[in-house]
Amino acid sequence: VQLVESGGDSVQSGGSLRLSCVASGFAFSTQAMTWVRQAPGKELEWVASISDFGPTYIDNSVKGRFTISRDNAKSSVYLQMDNLKPEDTGVYYCAKGWGPYGTKGQGTQVTVSS
Repeated sequence: VQLVESGGDSVQSGGSLRLSCVASGFAFSTQAMTWVRQAPGKELEWVASISDFGPTYIDNSVKGRFTISRDNAKSSVYLQMDNLKPEDTGVYYCAKGWGPYGTKGQGTQVTVSS
């Protein structure tokens, strides 16, 4: 299993970013995928998941601002992040499966300044 995240950056509050995760080494189209994040000094936080057949989960802290999507042809999962806030700062990881406990990539840093 290999997961490679990209798209992290430093942005101002109110800005947008689109994170991408390319997966390999497993049957991507049959697996749910998840985004989690970890802020400095805090525990891992479950942000969003998307099942293999469509249904999604979005944490209340980002609902209405973040959207998860996938492209099975590209073995990729995305996290569109709009109206970013300083509290969204952290390292974002994609994970295999539904929930925060699956194999993760190396992460991509998102920094939101006020």
